[in-house]
Amino acid sequence: MRSIYMGWLLALLVGVGILCPTTLQATHVRAGEITTRRLPSSGSGSALTYEITLTAYYDVQNGQTAAAAADQVLFCLGDGTQQNVPRLRPIRFLNNATTINIYRFVYTYAGGGVYTISARVINRNDNTRNINNGNSLNVNFFVSTTIFANASLGLNSNPVLLNAPVDSAKIGQRYCHNPAAFDPDGDSLSYRIATPQRAQGEDDVSPAACRSLPVPAYQLPNVIGAPGRTEAGGSPATFTVDPRTGDVCWDAPVEAGQYNYAFVIQEWRQGVLIGEITRDVQVIVLDGPNKRPLIDPIADICAEAGSLITQAIRATDPDGNRILLQGYGGPFNRTPEGTQYAPALLPPAYATLTPAASQPSPATGTFSWQTNCSQLRQDPYQITIKATDQPPRGTAFSLNSYETFGVRLIAPRPQNLTARPLAGVGTSGRAIQLNWSGYSCLPPTPPADQQPSQMIVYRQEGCDTRNPPSCTTGILSGYTRIGSVPLTATTFTDTTNLRRGVSYTYRIVAQFALPTGGESVVSAGVCLSLPLLAPVLTQVTVDSTGPATGAGRGVITVRWSRPIGLNPADGGGPFQYRLLRAEGATSTAFTQLTAVNTGLLPSVVDTVYVDRGVNTAGAVYRYRLEFYTTVNGQLLRQETTEIANSVRLSATGGIRLIELSWAAAVPWSNDNQTHLVYRSRTGPAGPFNLIAQVAVQGPATYRYVDSGADLVASDGNTSGALSLDSSYCYRVQTVGQYADPTIRARTGRLLNYSQIQCASPGDTTRPCAPALTVDQLNCASLAPDAFCNQTSFANTLSWSYPTQVGGQACDARIASYNLYYARYEGDSLRLLANIPAPTTTFVHQNLTTVAGCYEVRAVNNRGLESGPSNRVCKDICPLFALPNLFTPNGDGKNDVFTPLRCPRFVERVEVVIYNRWGVKVYESAGPVLGWNGQTTSGKDLPGGLYYYEVRVVYAGLQRNAAPQLQKGYVQLIRDAIGMR
Repeated sequence: MRSIYMGWLLALLVGVGILCPTTLQATHVRAGEITTRRLPSSGSGSALTYEITLTAYYDVQNGQTAAAAADQVLFCLGDGTQQNVPRLRPIRFLNNATTINIYRFVYTYAGGGVYTISARVINRNDNTRNINNGNSLNVNFFVSTTIFANASLGLNSNPVLLNAPVDSAKIGQRYCHNPAAFDPDGDSLSYRIATPQRAQGEDDVSPAACRSLPVPAYQLPNVIGAPGRTEAGGSPATFTVDPRTGDVCWDAPVEAGQYNYAFVIQEWRQGVLIGEITRDVQVIVLDGPNKRPLIDPIADICAEAGSLITQAIRATDPDGNRILLQGYGGPFNRTPEGTQYAPALLPPAYATLTPAASQPSPATGTFSWQTNCSQLRQDPYQITIKATDQPPRGTAFSLNSYETFGVRLIAPRPQNLTARPLAGVGTSGRAIQLNWSGYSCLPPTPPADQQPSQMIVYRQEGCDTRNPPSCTTGILSGYTRIGSVPLTATTFTDTTNLRRGVSYTYRIVAQFALPTGGESVVSAGVCLSLPLLAPVLTQVTVDSTGPATGAGRGVITVRWSRPIGLNPADGGGPFQYRLLRAEGATSTAFTQLTAVNTGLLPSVVDTVYVDRGVNTAGAVYRYRLEFYTTVNGQLLRQETTEIANSVRLSATGGIRLIELSWAAAVPWSNDNQTHLVYRSRTGPAGPFNLIAQVAVQGPATYRYVDSGADLVASDGNTSGALSLDSSYCYRVQTVGQYADPTIRARTGRLLNYSQIQCASPGDTTRPCAPALTVDQLNCASLAPDAFCNQTSFANTLSWSYPTQVGGQACDARIASYNLYYARYEGDSLRLLANIPAPTTTFVHQNLTTVAGCYEVRAVNNRGLESGPSNRVCKDICPLFALPNLFTPNGDGKNDVFTPLRCPRFVERVEVVIYNRWGVKVYESAGPVLGWNGQTTSGKDLPGGLYYYEVRVVYAGLQRNAAPQLQKGYVQLIRDAIGMR
């Protein structure tokens, strides 16, 4: 929480006498700012018509006559137009010393652009110590506001400033001012310190009246009496602004007097600057014995829209004086002087702070707000509580304290999400239908220029039972957006890449029109698997290791499960299985092996096929099963199973050991299981004994090193050192299961054998595995322009050769080194190069990306190759940043919506552009992104905000890695006046 303390009330400055004007008739302006509000167009046009308001605070304690005579002010509109604007009546009073003069008019701009609106008043009030050495009477008052006049921004308003810019402070006490800025459109705000300005010209016709200069001899307030000391005793005094909250703090005043300062409030929408307000503030510093009241800290509040928010407020006064509690912020819908805003800042009901009268210390109050869905906004509401003490008249001056807290209003979660499958016999494809209750929080229909509110549908593989943390909106991690429907919808059908045997969790999130909306709390998840209306493969096991032809041919048995969820009595028969095969670990060249007609009768064996005459000794085989039903007398393919590979075992001789590794790409999971390793000491004909049970967690752990031990004695103990003159043969049995519990209940554990693989151990002087390093990228320290426009890359490898391993000497007679490379992590490495010894470095050149994996093996003079070194993979540092606006006006500058300078390692970009109504207007896919502001068919689109979804595929380590999704808004500006 932030506690803000401010000093003496200007309402009680009458008679103090520290301000001594030299010319009573000319002393008037203390502070002020300009705000704007775009007005609806009459008819069907989109005129850029604005209501422009100068709110000026006049000194009537020392210049009442002059303030009353200020019946008009000169405005400059930023397009070359100047206009004298009369004051509204009646004049409002902030307190006994200050009036609020309002100058308001309506103006229509001829076209879009960036316009700086300014107002000049002839004189400030006098004796401002940090302007013109105290002679501020002869310095005119000048403030400005910049607007981005663009029809695509809708009926945009500047933020309103709910706390008056006329303050008081006390010597030695930290002073803070917060404008209590509230943006009715929900845009984000930031703050920065500025220098008060004056107009160059004093007459009403010269263009110099529209140009500003810093006021003469300006000093920041903390410079007067420097170095000074902070309230806590530090030195020197400071003057700062919090760029996020807008707290301007002077810690702490040293000398009494009148001071002015200025700061800028910047308005942002989706990262685009759309306006600026300069506020000029006056503060009077006094000294006295009174102590400020203290407000108990107030925690931030998070509540669902529609709930009643109540918050207890408590303040105490060290001197025992009475206390008045007041509240500021957009939910109160009140001007600085306490009147209701018209038009309202937000839909009712409004917040209140009761009681409204002063109370004895300690004073207690209640902040109340009956919220509703029309008040949703993405950022928290800022509520400021002000406590003012009221000492007995004539004994001391009143002091103020401020305490600010946030109220985050969030949309409730969607309720009663359910899911049911739609796939059935005679249909093609797979589908899951989602249903939910009608959403309870429907805000008003947004303006046509804003993206409509919608329900976003997300999906994740696996069953997810997480609950979001408190006051958290939007989707949880791990989910992918698969679609959206209007907020009033209650159903959605998912047909996107659904797979049998996979459980899916769905969640939905209500997303409201920006900038005022945001996202709801995510719904509870619903988990579902598609009914098993098709078979699933359950086994691809090598029965016999051998060639494809001749004696001892290789044999593989393939099994599958009947469709669990299909009842033949429901129709769709006769049915047919078609089994297809491809040779090679990643091959897609499938050919049909057999077609099996079936009635799905339990008494008929129709779920096994023995594939004879395959080269199991030298190749991996892949199998896929297609399932056909009969529709109108014709066979129609209903489903295709996921692909299952045969288990492939590798064996490499080491120093009196043999290293085994195996892999299998299958639709079930072999992870988190115990695999069995068998060994024969007499050759491939056996017998084979179980020697090890290997607990595996993932692909990198499908390994075992045999040094001769037999760790499983149940079938006999065959332990013994591995002979250098012998060959040993191995086969591995993998154990797996499907994740889907329905399939798992039917199929149980899935057992598959590898082929038989034989190898011999090396002698004591066998080459040892080198230690490899590859130059890696440090993404955190990489310069933004690294690899800029670079299309060819290189990786530098270096390695060292050991003299011994595990106390055993390594063969020192190394002739060369074999380098192995795989473009993707998890792929089999291929021989890249043979490097003659003693060279131990290599530069892999002419690469399209730095991503890849490497191993190195030493080769001795006898041609024996060592085991593999450590495998080293190098990944990319991806970079793809998009701008937030572009100007396709043909001037050769910023004409195309394309990535900012130097995207890195981008392989493919897919982009879809939507207009503000959610209609798709453009899409493309390719190696680069370059949208010229036209539709897909080549027609120019009008200026405005457009929503984009960009999917970027990077040339990284993972094969078929999911694209990185970037979403946001880009502003298309046809008329870019003032933007260059």
